[in-house]
Amino acid sequence: MTRILADLPDDDIKWLDRLAEEQGKSRAAILREAVSAYRGDATKDGIERYFGIWNDRSDIGDAVEWQRRERAGNTRPWDGDYHEVRGEFPDLFDHVDDREHGRHQVWLDAKNDRSRS
Repeated sequence: MTRILADLPDDDIKWLDRLAEEQGKSRAAILREAVSAYRGDATKDGIERYFGIWNDRSDIGDAVEWQRRERAGNTRPWDGDYHEVRGEFPDLFDHVDDREHGRHQVWLDAKNDRSRS
């Protein structure tokens, strides 16, 4: 094994020493593990690298539900699925959205009437 000399900021050394003490390992062992993990991640591409990245998140609840809610927040009153999304996530919408949806429906109905004539 080759030895190296590396310059690190004092704060990083203090953090590294605390981590090594908590884990009962040497500073060198922590650095070897970090390099090994970094190399393992560096060889992965796209979905392999990020699949399951939120697996251990506990601050958002169910990740799929969180994602659906985030996407629902981008629903606009003129979107075709406005009523379904509003029904599922009513707290994301208000009377202004409903008013805009009504205006869009009036415009859409008028447009459809003109195209039938």
